[in-house]
Amino acid sequence: MIDLHCHVLHGIDDGPETIEGSLALARAAAAAGTRTLVATPHVSWRYPNDAETIERLVEELNARLAAEGVVLEVRRGAEIAMTRVRDLGPGQLARLRIGAGPWLLLEPSLIQPLNGLDSIVMDLQRGGHRILLAHPERCVAFHRDPMLLESVVHTGVLMSITSGSLVGRFGDQVRRFALRLARDGLVHNVASDAHDHMRRPPGIAHEIEQSGLGPLAGWLTGAVPTAILNGEEVPARPVDVVVSVPPESQAWWRRRRWAPRASR
Repeated sequence: MIDLHCHVLHGIDDGPETIEGSLALARAAAAAGTRTLVATPHVSWRYPNDAETIERLVEELNARLAAEGVVLEVRRGAEIAMTRVRDLGPGQLARLRIGAGPWLLLEPSLIQPLNGLDSIVMDLQRGGHRILLAHPERCVAFHRDPMLLESVVHTGVLMSITSGSLVGRFGDQVRRFALRLARDGLVHNVASDAHDHMRRPPGIAHEIEQSGLGPLAGWLTGAVPTAILNGEEVPARPVDVVVSVPPESQAWWRRRRWAPRASR
């Protein structure tokens, strides 16, 4: 299993404060079945991290894991805030990609309007990048305007949802929205977005199974992330999976799905 979104590096964002915390998170990930973990620290105005620091800490953590016999590979990446991405030069952006492929993990705001998302995505794609969008199911703007999410998917953007969203760790509305996205084929990856080994742990497989997405587990956590890391063609979703959606969410979804889009 591959986890494409994890705050495992210590001392540079809201993840572990110490290397011991990083090791604890990594051990928990390995115990939960993860064999490759992508370190995706925030790159934002609050956490102005750079590729050099991330690469150094990834190398340090891999050395410690090898010395302690933890069967887990950490790869480099970043979670780049939508508000910061245009401030980064082409060389820095290329080094902040996930693994060796052309994909960037882009973080939309959880609470602010996503004005300009379409143009940012277009600019990045023109620059040779491909976009994996982090935790769209937790973004208020997508709840208000699901067609905005659909429109960016149609441009080739992939969606990575947080495993905890599938089982209600971010509230029932987020859970219902995540399940509807999965049912409608708008989820391409499930990642942990872990920040530590206890409060925000790195579990994925259990949450996928519990939510009814078990038949898609290999695609969501194996085939798709492998293609992303290696820069290969992302395989099509292999099967239609019927996701059970609570009856009370049906009218809510239809009302928002077909509401007119606000002008931008």
